Amino acid sequence: MSEVSVPASDRRAALLEGLADHVLAHGLASASLRPLAEAMGTSDRMLLYYFKDKADLVGAVLETIAGRMTALLAQLQALQPQPYDVMRARLTSMMLDDALWPYMRLWLELASRAASGDAMARTTGEGIARGFLALCEALLDTPRPTRRNDATRLLIAVEGAVLLKSLGLADEVKQTL
Repeated sequence: MSEVSVPASDRRAALLEGLADHVLAHGLASASLRPLAEAMGTSDRMLLYYFKDKADLVGAVLETIAGRMTALLAQLQALQPQPYDVMRARLTSMMLDDALWPYMRLWLELASRAASGDAMARTTGEGIARGFLALCEALLDTPRPTRRNDATRLLIAVEGAVLLKSLGLADEVKQTL
C-alpha cells in the first residue's frame, strides 16, 4: 500500500496554522526560524522550503493570525450601527476578553516593534489598524461628517484600554465601561 502524499500547499497551510498558534502563545520574540521549526517538529531548512525567507514566513503567520481575528470580529458586522458610547463599551469589553487577549498581546508587541523602527511591523500594523478603523467607522451611528473622527476616537479608546490591561489596570478600565 502506498503512502498518500499531501500537496505542498496543504502542508504549508497546516504549518501556518501551527505557527500561528505558536506565535499567539509565545509572541513575536519566538518567531526565529529554529524555535518555529522546533515547535512544528521540523527543521529550519524545511520551513524555508515552504517560505521564501524568514520575512515571508513571519508575514504569512501574521496574515494567518489577522485572518483569524477578522473571523472573530465578524460577529460585529452583523450589528446595527450604534452610538459612540455603546460601541466603545462593547468593543472594549470584547478586546479585553480572554478569547481575544492573545491577539491583543501580539498587537502590542507588533506596535512596540513598529515604534522601534521595524518596517515589517509598521506595514503590517498599519494594515491591521486601518482595517479596524474601517470596521469602527462602519459600526458607528454618528453623523457622516464626524464619523471618521469618531471612529478614530473609538480606536484610541479601545487601544488605550488594551494598553492599560497589559499594565495591570484592567480593573480600572472595567470601571469605566
